[in-house]
Amino acid sequence: MALRHAVLAALLDGELSGYQLAKAFDLGVANFWYAQPQQLYAELTRLEKDGLIAGREVLQRSRPTKRLFQVTEAGLAELGEFTAASAKPSFVRDDLLVKVQAADHVDPGALIAQLTERAAFAQAKIDLFGKLLRGMRGDRTEEEFLRHGDRVGPYLTCLRGLAFEQGNRDWCERTVAVLRERQRARARR
Repeated sequence: MALRHAVLAALLDGELSGYQLAKAFDLGVANFWYAQPQQLYAELTRLEKDGLIAGREVLQRSRPTKRLFQVTEAGLAELGEFTAASAKPSFVRDDLLVKVQAADHVDPGALIAQLTERAAFAQAKIDLFGKLLRGMRGDRTEEEFLRHGDRVGPYLTCLRGLAFEQGNRDWCERTVAVLRERQRARARR
């Protein structure tokens, strides 16, 4: 997947400025695609040049003029082609996993600290996803929203992000427990 498809998908809910797009990436899109704000601004320029989005300027009284972007028919067609193409399997590249792979040959104290930090980060993301999901569904139950909600795609991607972070947190906590128990066992010898 290219950044362009993630940007097009993020713009499906309506017009956004570059700043709003960066916020949208931080809050929801980042659970499946990460991009720096500079990358987003550069991609907006390319997408507009390619006719996949259209921008318009909005004058503001006490602020600089802002530019809002929306997906064009050509952008929707591009997303349609992307969606129809076969998806590549995902894979994990995580330096913490490399460190844990070496756990039997290094002092586990640093690993335990990093795993504890990662678990706390995952919990913060879990809390954020929970808030986002509640906001999207409003007063409806999850099943009711999934059957009748206006835009189910963002909700489903947030559910995946939630499950991913719950898995991260649980694995980190279990790994910390295993490493601590092994430390205690070595100390008793």
